[in-house]
Parts: sequence; C-alpha cells; structure tokens
Amino acid sequence: MTNPPHHRPGAPRDLVGIGIGPSNLSLAALAHPLAELDAVFYERRPRFDWHPGLLIEGATIQVPFLADLVTLADPTSPWSFPNYLKTHERLFPFYFAERFHIQRAEYDAYCRWVCEHLPGLRFHHQVDAVRWNPEHDVFEIDHTRHDPHGDTPALGRTHTRNIVLGIGTTPHVPAALRPLVEAPGVPVIHAADYLDHRATLLTAGHITVVGSGQSGAEVFLDLLRHRPAGHEKLHWIGRTEAFAPMEYSKLGLEHFTPDYTRYFHALAEPVRDRLTTAQWQLHKGIDADTLAAIHDELYRRTLNGGWPDTVLTPGVRVRTAGRIAAGQVELHLEHLQQGVRSRLTTDAVVLATGYRERPLGGLLAGLDPYMRRDGSERPRIDEDYRLVLDPAVTGSVYVQNAELHTHGVGAPDLGLTAWRSATILNSLTGKEQYPLPTRTAFTTFGLQDPAPRMPHARQAGQLVPLLE
Repeated sequence: MTNPPHHRPGAPRDLVGIGIGPSNLSLAALAHPLAELDAVFYERRPRFDWHPGLLIEGATIQVPFLADLVTLADPTSPWSFPNYLKTHERLFPFYFAERFHIQRAEYDAYCRWVCEHLPGLRFHHQVDAVRWNPEHDVFEIDHTRHDPHGDTPALGRTHTRNIVLGIGTTPHVPAALRPLVEAPGVPVIHAADYLDHRATLLTAGHITVVGSGQSGAEVFLDLLRHRPAGHEKLHWIGRTEAFAPMEYSKLGLEHFTPDYTRYFHALAEPVRDRLTTAQWQLHKGIDADTLAAIHDELYRRTLNGGWPDTVLTPGVRVRTAGRIAAGQVELHLEHLQQGVRSRLTTDAVVLATGYRERPLGGLLAGLDPYMRRDGSERPRIDEDYRLVLDPAVTGSVYVQNAELHTHGVGAPDLGLTAWRSATILNSLTGKEQYPLPTRTAFTTFGLQDPAPRMPHARQAGQLVPLLE
C-alpha cells in the first residue's frame, strides 16, 4: 500500500505500530479517520492470522460480537463488525441467526477484511531494533522487509515520535515437556498448531490432552467427535481442581470494564500480583456451552450401553515426561490433592498449556537505559498504557496486551480492545478524539474510587476516607 497522503518522505512518523494482531489492528482502524495522524504498522507475518490452529469448526469467541475492533469506542466506524456484515450482504442472515457470540473463523475473516481495506499496514516487515535518538528527539526503528517472492531482504529505518507495541503472545510449553516438543517422532504439539496436525493425531491409538482451559476443552471435544464410539482412547488432564466454567455472571463480567481496570491499576504492586494469580477463573475457565457440549457428546455415547473410553482428570500436573522405545510418550503425573503419582503411556499429546506475553526485552534493548521498572523488574506502565520512561525521552511507547501486571485480567480481553485503543489515541494526540464514558460498571470496586464520580459536596451514602 502507498504511504498516507499526509506523509512527507523523510519526515518522522507520528506513530509506528509494531505487530498487527487484533489490538494494533483496532488502533489502526480508529486512527484511520484522524487525518492529522501519520501512522504506519509493521508485521513480520505475510498476512493477518488469528490463532489459525484453533479455528475449529463451531468454536466461538468468548465475548459478544460488539467487542469488535471499534464499536465500543465508535459505533459509527466503517470498520465495525455490523458494517462488515452489511458489506457482504449478510446482515439479515446474522439477524435471524440470533448469535451473540460469533465463530472464531468469522472473527478472523472480519479482521482480514479490515486489513484488506485499511491503509498503513505493512506485512512482511520484521522490526529488528528500537532506539531513542536524543539529538533529534525521535525513535529509530530498524526493520527488514522480506519479499514474498524470495528476493533479497531489504533493510530499512523509520523515524517516529511515538510507538505502540502490539506483538501479542507466544505459545507456552512447560519446561518438563519442552524436550518432547523439540524431539522428532511421536506427535507432541501445542494446541496453537492443532488443526495443522489433526489428521495425524486422529490416527494415533491413544491421545492425551494436557490443559484444563478453553483450548483444552475445544481440542478434547473436537477429538471426541472424530473418534469411534467405544474406542475413543482419550485422556484429558489439567492442573486446576476442576474443569471449571469461566465466570460469566453479569456482575462478574464487570471485571472487564474500564472501571475495574482503573481500580486495579491504582492498587499496590503486591496486591495486583496476588489478584492476577487468584482471578484465573475470570479468563482461564471454560465456556459453559463447551462444557455442556462435552457432556452431551459423552452422554450420547452411553445410549447403547457402556461408557466411552475416555478419562477426564483435573487436579493433575505433569512432573516429567519422556519418549519410550515403542514410539510412545510416558507422562509422569502427580495428583495435587491426593499426593499420588502415576505414569501414563500415550501415542500423542496436545499441549493446551496456554500463552505468555511475548518478552519485550530483546526488541526494546536499545531503550533499556531509559525504562523504569517495578519491584519485579517488569516495565512500569501508566494508566494510559504508556511505558514509564526517563523524562529525557520526549516520545511515548504504548503497549497493548502486555500490561496484565499493571492493568489486570482485562489486558488480553477483546472486549476492552477498542476502549484501550481509544485511550491511547486520546493520550497520543492530546485531544478527546474518542469521548469515553466516565462510568462503565454498577460495581464500585473500592472504598476509595481512583476516579471519583460524585460531586464534591458530601451527600448521604457517600463514603468519606478516614485519615489515620
């Protein structure tokens, strides 16, 4: 694509985005109508891909369709999901389908549509280094452009006043299982690559799924549906004490509002760290419909008598693992409540062991002298999603989906994507480009509200902090 019409060759950009996943694609879509903003976004992959290995038929995203790239910040945006449907003449079919949660494959197709029509996106561009140039008060971004036809890569450098990082997450493999993934032979794959290997997995005599979150549940259900009744030979194990449903009550969902994000950010660091661990069921549980579908499929297989050849055991961790001579895998297990250990021999393993924030250290090594860190040596991030840097750096570096430790469980949630993008754009431009609501939840999360909404005059029912 060509440069935006307001870009002057040689002049620094106003904003460079690194990574084009849903977060930065949302920001690019909301930045598009801001004519004064000169922005470009780089992505090393050849095209947009949103968890392609988990686009299992029938699998849905776990947020309503209104949690698209833009709607919760600007319902009138041309890049909304309803406008995508209208453009493809699918509004009436969607209306009659009465689906509040759309399929993952449809969300992926919607994002691809935005990419195809939105200027300023540069795929095949790998960002290699980021530095601050104090003489010119700009960031320098070194990148490599990979020609899709295999020609020699081209090196380039872009200057920009501001940066937004949206480099996403990476599949996590526990240390005990890494040797299995790296060695050839028995298929041991992460769930992120599930669809690429499903045909091979289905030929295995016995399959084990490790991980008790949404991905583990979806993979187990898909395998179950494709195995013959009475000969399923499936194991499903996970560390959590139960195959637990995700918290989806209406007031529980208010943890994914800007109100809670502001409250969480204002807490002390040790409290935030404790909450991040304790709140796993808010974002790592299993959708209740998926649990119901698994039970329905298992029950259906009992109709002719007998039980399906499946074992579902929560509260289990894999201590160690290794390959054995017969071309199988042996998992050394421990039940966390019973304290009992056992071994499980299997022919294939799917690791639904989640994702971790992609480390920023390598990419931002050139900014390390300027970065301010917390007590655990993590980057400090202010309320507007901006890295806290030395005051000598006049530009800003914003982060998306890398702020779990400062902003809480809503960091990876698609429902807060548009609001976060709008917050960043308002901060970056110094204008209220997107008016944002002052209140988003019925719950008041603390006795001291980090963003008071009441008038200064004391009223009945108003909490007044005590000075000690």
